[in-house]
Amino acid sequence: MIKVEKVKKKKDSAKEETVCLANGLEVSKFENFKKSSHFLREPLATELINDSDHFTNDAVQLLKFHGSYQQDNRENRKPGKSKDWQMMLRLRSPGGEIPGKLFLALDELSDKLGNGSLRATTRQAFQMHGIRKENLKEVIKTIVNSMGSTLAACGDINRNVMAPAAPFNSQDYNIARALAKKVADLLTPIAGQGTFLELWADGDLEYTIKPDNDIETIRRLQFKDNVFSGIKDEPLYGSSYLPRKFKCAVTVPGDNSVDLLTNDIGLVAFTSKDGKLEGCNFYVGGGMGRTHNNEETFARIADPLGYVEEQDIYELIQSIVAIQRDYGDRKSRKNSRMKYLLHRKGIKWFKKLLLEKYFKKEIKKIRKEPKKVLIDYLGWHKQNNTSYFVGLPLLSGRLFGEKKNTITSIVKKYNLDLRLTPNQDILLCNIANKNKSAIKKALSKIGYDNLDEINEIQRHALACPALPLCGLAMTEAERILPDVLKRIEKLLLDLKIEKTILFRMTGCPNGCTRPYMAELALVGSGQNKYQLWLGGSKNLQRLAKPFLQKMELNDLEKTLQPLFDYWKSSSDSDFGDFINTQDESSIMNLLNKIQ
Repeated sequence: MIKVEKVKKKKDSAKEETVCLANGLEVSKFENFKKSSHFLREPLATELINDSDHFTNDAVQLLKFHGSYQQDNRENRKPGKSKDWQMMLRLRSPGGEIPGKLFLALDELSDKLGNGSLRATTRQAFQMHGIRKENLKEVIKTIVNSMGSTLAACGDINRNVMAPAAPFNSQDYNIARALAKKVADLLTPIAGQGTFLELWADGDLEYTIKPDNDIETIRRLQFKDNVFSGIKDEPLYGSSYLPRKFKCAVTVPGDNSVDLLTNDIGLVAFTSKDGKLEGCNFYVGGGMGRTHNNEETFARIADPLGYVEEQDIYELIQSIVAIQRDYGDRKSRKNSRMKYLLHRKGIKWFKKLLLEKYFKKEIKKIRKEPKKVLIDYLGWHKQNNTSYFVGLPLLSGRLFGEKKNTITSIVKKYNLDLRLTPNQDILLCNIANKNKSAIKKALSKIGYDNLDEINEIQRHALACPALPLCGLAMTEAERILPDVLKRIEKLLLDLKIEKTILFRMTGCPNGCTRPYMAELALVGSGQNKYQLWLGGSKNLQRLAKPFLQKMELNDLEKTLQPLFDYWKSSSDSDFGDFINTQDESSIMNLLNKIQ
């Protein structure tokens, strides 16, 4: 459990610092700020009702826990005038489930109080952009009233839990989706939720997230031994919450739609022949975020931890979170993710500590799984005997204009629900057999006339929002993705290469679209400049490697052509697999020829 005390620093006996006794390391001022916020309340509560058009930095840090980031539109900046302050709001939607009622509310809110668009994220949630500070409460309250929530969608806490989005009516997929919801409920902050409802729903406890009886029982174990934070109001997280963001994903054996190894905790759920959850493989310590020119930050894929039986799944999850709470780096935020703890200490140390101090039960060897495949669920699929679902590609997840209006009218007319995929696409679900033809006709009018022939390189491409709103963005991503894809596709066509490439793009190194898992990725490193990453795998099981630090976007074709030529003449394998088999020096020689 976390305990803190005041100690004198040797170099300055007058100065006091707070130390985490679990690991003996100093904590940052930000950790003390979280602790003094009274469970994510102040100064956010005070600033929410003042007349300013923006929040101060302290309030902004707490705002993240409530699901929102403050941004300013760089392109609207004018000398001598205030920034164009606006809020990005992200939802909590385990497994990407968006009830029709909630979607219709989001559609109306985005037009009335946002910038007119919705955006499906790479963690299966909708984001809204362009919300003014004075309208933020109305937007969140309406979302809460419409069966939604934004609690813990951002911040130093467990975020949206991913699961395969497809609503297949099979026991394994049903169990995985249900497990994701239960994990989300299990890791919901208790006191933090009270603050959330106080600030955004006028304290109406009717909207409290209510776990089922099994999860309520497991949550009582948060008061047990070392899992207990020592803070009764927030038994798992404590008053300072986690050192940094925490991400979980659940899937079924073989389905890697959730990019499992990029999560702090990845679960593979095994189902018995009679349709019951048997247990889960656990993977720990994945994460994508990094900082340019800082070798102490890096992308990392998760380590296999082991397999536990069904009755121990949730207790093990709580125990892993407690280790990160107690031993994660609270001094340097750049090194505070659980992946750095695993990197520093190793999986053997982690498992030994886990079994000795937090989870005193058996963890078995990883259970054998089939080969993992990236599945996207695009096109038409049988949901069950009486209905269909259809997967619609959304390049960069952006939904606006005629496409948004048509989909909204379809959802409203036919009483449909939605699911969001980790690939930034949407699924329209519960389409009655009798309505398939009419919906197919309506979709054809907005470009979805032949879903069996989706452009392959666009099918799995991802890009983050980047400019002009993201404060971390160094250059473009979403807005130029269509053009970049056309350029790569044309190059492949000119070289008569029939294979496609898994491509991802970001405007900064933070890795929101998980670029470091792609076969080919561009990571923003300056205005119109990108790092070139190569060698990930199509089924998202291997990290790519950086080869160029600042490639000019104008040089894209002349940079890639020698690589593609060499690939075509040397191998029939996928591009990422081919790169992975080559000496790095041979790849660099090809790249250096064009520098």
